[in-house]
Amino acid sequence: MTPGPAHGAAPSAPEHQIIAADVHQVPRPFRALAVRSEQRRHAEHARAPYGRVHRVRTRFLDPGSLASLAADGHARVRIEAFSDIQHARTTLQALAAAAPAVPDLAGQIADALQLTGVLGKAAAGYRRSLAGRIDYLTCCGAGFHNDVRRHWPQCLFWVLALELADVEFVMPHAGVRQALAPGDLLVFDPTMAHGLCRPVDQGHAVASSFEAGRRHHQIFLTGELRLTDAQWAVAGSPWLPVETHAQRGALDLLVASFDDRSGAIQRPHALRDCMKRHAAAAA
Repeated sequence: MTPGPAHGAAPSAPEHQIIAADVHQVPRPFRALAVRSEQRRHAEHARAPYGRVHRVRTRFLDPGSLASLAADGHARVRIEAFSDIQHARTTLQALAAAAPAVPDLAGQIADALQLTGVLGKAAAGYRRSLAGRIDYLTCCGAGFHNDVRRHWPQCLFWVLALELADVEFVMPHAGVRQALAPGDLLVFDPTMAHGLCRPVDQGHAVASSFEAGRRHHQIFLTGELRLTDAQWAVAGSPWLPVETHAQRGALDLLVASFDDRSGAIQRPHALRDCMKRHAAAAA
């Protein structure tokens, strides 16, 4: 756990790390990955996954504030078994009340998100995203899954770790294994399979490694950063016609399913020509 600043001292600056996530392990017969959207505005388009994971080591949450926020989150949800994941919506006002020692908590989260630059340089977009929705997320490890329904392909997700120990964030198809500590903030593309694993399990999500009991739970704050089409293009993942992705031999992550232990894409040959089928149906 990152120690808090000495009394009267300003917290040290956060550290921003960019983790490459653009070299994808793609099962045959496919050569690339892409994701369509269920929303009408992108009905005939798809985008490639965002090729980065951002990690910001924040410094503004002292140990007492981390514990207070985690306790507030635990009181709102009930987790019973491995890979249970529950959300509880909260507000910036409630968070400020739960962590009164942190000045301008919302502003400090927004500043940490702004370091990633995914919504551009201006602070306003990050503050608007926080004002739109913010949740507690509690889990007991997490088997591999992706989030592709509704508007989520238009979003990057962020998570701010409040309480966890001996846990890695893993994206198996991008070669990402990132150890997490309280105070770490991640920004990532939720359309890529992701999970929470123990380091000893070498990138696998193993149920027996997350035994019952609160000390095996993880709790985060979480929210969405919705990108415009122009912002996706700047990020290197423009929305392009489905036919373009079909020509590249792309596997559509909207229809993929994953082994929850290893993250392996299940029955890829049954998904052959999934992009072409969609293109034909839309024609």
